[in-house]
Amino acid sequence: MDILIPIGTFVALLGLAGLGYCIWLAVSAKRANLPEDEMKTRLQKVVAINMGALALSAMGLMMVVIGVLL
Repeated sequence: MDILIPIGTFVALLGLAGLGYCIWLAVSAKRANLPEDEMKTRLQKVVAINMGALALSAMGLMMVVIGVLL
């Protein structure tokens, strides 16, 4: 079960990279000064990506914890 720790770390880092990408998308959308409708649709996409990245990061952290416990 020692392999679970590095794999979990990699998955958690992928999730954190996804969260950084979401921040970048949101900041670039804010700087674009878009109309309200376009801003809303763009931010809805960001929310979907954000939830997926958060879930990926949480799964990676769970893998690390399970690897440490076992």
